[in-house]
Amino acid sequence: MLPNHGRVNIELINTGSELLLGRVLNTHQQWICRRLADLGYVVTRQVAVPDTARDIQQAVREALERAQLVIVTGGLGPTSDDITRDLIAQLLGKKLVRDPGIMAHIEGYFAARQRPMPANNDVQAMVPEGALVLPNPNGTAPGLAMRVGAVGKVPQWLILLPGPPRELRPLFDADVVPLLQREFPLAAAFVCRTFRSAGLGESAVQEKIKAPLEALVAAGLEVGYCARVGQVDVRLTASGAQAASLVQQGGSVVRGLLSANIYGLDDEVMEAVVVGLLTGRHQTLALAESCTGGGLANRITHVPGASAVFLGGLVTYSNAAKQAFAGVRAETLGVHGPVSEAVAREMASGTREKFGADYALAVTGIAGPGGGTPEIPVGTVFIALADASGTVVERRSNVYERALFKELTAQQALEILRRRLISA
Repeated sequence: MLPNHGRVNIELINTGSELLLGRVLNTHQQWICRRLADLGYVVTRQVAVPDTARDIQQAVREALERAQLVIVTGGLGPTSDDITRDLIAQLLGKKLVRDPGIMAHIEGYFAARQRPMPANNDVQAMVPEGALVLPNPNGTAPGLAMRVGAVGKVPQWLILLPGPPRELRPLFDADVVPLLQREFPLAAAFVCRTFRSAGLGESAVQEKIKAPLEALVAAGLEVGYCARVGQVDVRLTASGAQAASLVQQGGSVVRGLLSANIYGLDDEVMEAVVVGLLTGRHQTLALAESCTGGGLANRITHVPGASAVFLGGLVTYSNAAKQAFAGVRAETLGVHGPVSEAVAREMASGTREKFGADYALAVTGIAGPGGGTPEIPVGTVFIALADASGTVVERRSNVYERALFKELTAQQALEILRRRLISA
């Protein structure tokens, strides 16, 4: 294929009436756009359309008038509203033909789960004539890729992807990315690196690194910031012969100035970093949670290999549970109340002793919207970390709605443990 001397025009079409009704969050838009950007490609337009023939066909028809690559998500399932496959075949004037390999995969998928295959699932084995099948090991609907023509000297492709994220994402990485890089090679080298930081706000991060990076930015380095719950990502990108050098130099500046605030790179998550540090040190962790309701344990157990370091967790939501399971004394609760430094301290130390862990984290707070006092307002949280040297407690003010309060508190607790691990 000819190299891409200009920007590839990529359009993304997400199908699904549930997206427009607000019943389902459109995570495809964010994930696919970010994944492509990290590879050096930028989505120029994205739309969401309902599950109707007129809307889907119109969106695809219009996109094919402009774009070299059109990606369509959803509508490849076995139900009556999964009509994307049929509509695309009709739009392109192609027959639908049964693919025996897909049919065998669908039958094997249900057999492996000891479930009967519904008769309507066989529609997923029907593909537009000439389409390239993209295997889907995590579901029954394969992805489909079709070369539909050319825009100038650049090939034009249409790609259909299944809707469930757990199916789409691994399929995209395994099959769409290689196709993209083969058919639309970048004219110049592209390098991207993301530094994930915690403990500083977005403005504070920019204030620290903006001026020191100015010379590199003038030479072609691009810097981007993305604030997330309890963290800020710094994204460094560059193109051309000096791309690797610019990103490497920029990364050295970012690491030097943000130092211990940098907890990971690219897609690393805090819980995986913590589990990795504990694993490398052959140390263990136990948890006592009140206001996070098991959110900390949920994040830790998402990490493969966590069983080697995570001994267990307690969700001690009531005062009685704090006493019975986490070793909090009745007098401590009576004098200080359940949301206090003293109670957090006893939760952590008691849990560490109960499990025989090297470290124990404990959280207690007021998520709201009610329950606060002038002394302990809504959003107050105490995070305690106990180890062989003793117990430390930090007080934070997380004045957000309940779900965000819990997510941020869990992130802060993991960051406190991470900092202890890298300093020990």
